[in-house]
Amino acid sequence: MLSAEPIIYGLIFVGVLVLVEGVYLTVFGKSISLNNRVNRRLEMLHKGVRRDEVLEKLRKEMHQHMRSQTIPLYSLLAKKAQVAAIAFTPIQLMMMMGAVSVLAFVGLTIGTDATFPMRVVGGIVMGVGGIFFWVNSKANKRMSMLEEQLPDAIELIVRSLKVGHPFSSAISIVSKEVKDPLATEFGMIADEAAYGRDVGEALKHMADRLDMQDLRFLAVAVSIQQQSGGNLAEILAGLSKVIRARFRLFRRVAAITAEAKWSGKFLSGFPVAALIFIQVTDPNYYDDVLDHPWFIPACFVVGGFLAGNLFVMRVLTNIKV
Repeated sequence: MLSAEPIIYGLIFVGVLVLVEGVYLTVFGKSISLNNRVNRRLEMLHKGVRRDEVLEKLRKEMHQHMRSQTIPLYSLLAKKAQVAAIAFTPIQLMMMMGAVSVLAFVGLTIGTDATFPMRVVGGIVMGVGGIFFWVNSKANKRMSMLEEQLPDAIELIVRSLKVGHPFSSAISIVSKEVKDPLATEFGMIADEAAYGRDVGEALKHMADRLDMQDLRFLAVAVSIQQQSGGNLAEILAGLSKVIRARFRLFRRVAAITAEAKWSGKFLSGFPVAALIFIQVTDPNYYDDVLDHPWFIPACFVVGGFLAGNLFVMRVLTNIKV
């Protein structure tokens, strides 16, 4: 007799992710999705929203999560939510965690014969873990897009400076010509500069908010040029080459360490896959040992070893360049 419970668990978790993404796009519109490369800032301006209102709205989205780091447990999610520029407020995200946890509990109650404590724990894990997985995936995707777009943006700034545009105008040109997410980020800097903020300071703040090393290089280069002078176009042209070289090196390191990373994931995932396969093909396989006093502790020990394997492999393959 085949057990459908593992499949139900997986379907509920996938349903959690789809539900969160669907609610997010329904509430805030498709323009906020990373799959849509339309410049969100220009789209809001085109709809007639005033420039200062657009800036305030975007700044609120960019900074609201870091202000909520003092909330227990939410601090684990705050930095990722900030990098991903999630428009949900911290309160809305926590309410979403509670709502999807309840839905997951109801799904487990209807679709499985798990005990009440197991359904409660499973619902909470799926609700909180699903939201964290969703936010983390959006943060990683957005960061990779920013890193890929930055060298092209710097080269566009260099070309603008060479034809006589001031640096603030070059930033504004980038915000109109490149695609999101970098376009909206640079558009905020252009708007802040228009309202009197120092461009170098705005760049440094953005680099710190995103925790992006290449942006720090750009901010430092601009700040040094503002203080000591020099040909900014030549400085940024050299910086663009350095960033591209770093990007190629990162990709090469990732390719070299890919085998070790996937080996670690396979070694940790195979026992879990084997357990699921055994439960599906023979649900009564472990009946004789379920009541043994060492069964549950042994499960925790094995789980600890599997998690430790992932941690050790991550440390070994985390090469600093």
